[in-house]
Amino acid sequence: MPTPLPDAPSPLSLPIRRLTLEDLTACADLSENRGWPREEHKWSLLLAAGTGYGIGDPSGKGLATACVLTSYGPGAGAHARLGLGAIGMVLVAERYARQGIGRRLMRHAMAEAGHTPLTLHATPAGRPLYEQLGFVVTGRAEMVQGRFTAVAAAPPVTTRPATAEDLPALLRLDAEVFGLDRTHVLTRLPAFTDQLRVAEDSGEITGFAAAWPNMETHVVGPLIARDTATAQALVASLAAHTDRPLRTDIDVRHEELLAWLKANGLDPIAFNAVMTYGVPGLPGDWTRRFAPLTVAAG
Repeated sequence: MPTPLPDAPSPLSLPIRRLTLEDLTACADLSENRGWPREEHKWSLLLAAGTGYGIGDPSGKGLATACVLTSYGPGAGAHARLGLGAIGMVLVAERYARQGIGRRLMRHAMAEAGHTPLTLHATPAGRPLYEQLGFVVTGRAEMVQGRFTAVAAAPPVTTRPATAEDLPALLRLDAEVFGLDRTHVLTRLPAFTDQLRVAEDSGEITGFAAAWPNMETHVVGPLIARDTATAQALVASLAAHTDRPLRTDIDVRHEELLAWLKANGLDPIAFNAVMTYGVPGLPGDWTRRFAPLTVAAG
């Protein structure tokens, strides 16, 4: 079992503090320490739109553990009145693994959320801890990645770049589908993403999707669409305007979209369990919610 550095206090005895954008490099270093990509661009969004928590490394350099809580809502419907908190980027430095500090940080984030229901995407390695904390599996998402080949044609749905004038309609559609208000996140998309596109029918916006840079890929998310054909058209339009491989996390219930993506060159990479705490499932309309902005923020 890993042990703390000699003559250094245990991180279990150190205070948990709020993280800010000044901790961006330390968060990226922590990701790298655990074999994850540094993902500084994603960390910058999460720390700006959400609340980061962490414990400093007893050595005085960097972080021993970190996570981010992104809060949404409230919204309409019985399961959305209390809002929703998404927990992500739960990381513990390798030298402090299996010493209980990840559990301590999770309990702190859960306490900070109060009575707000919570959700997270769990890897197979992280799932046992979350189950011990009371989270239950309510769904699954499949990560796919690859160079989009356009072998299987997209339906003839009209798509175009989003404009500032689209924002009110986009926010209304998102609140209806996601089930909660996430204005504070979506208004950051024009600066965060390389592409933000909408689908429309007779002047009505019927979906939207973004592609944002993450290491060598473009991540597609969020992906909100009236139906599978609209989702396909949005993905194809994003792919047509990038030379990077695409990566996205699709709700496994959208079997037709997943099959189409795989036919167009995206390979299955991993499955994550969608878990919730304090609510039997996610609010909103899953039939129109195809992919999250990022699994770390829902």
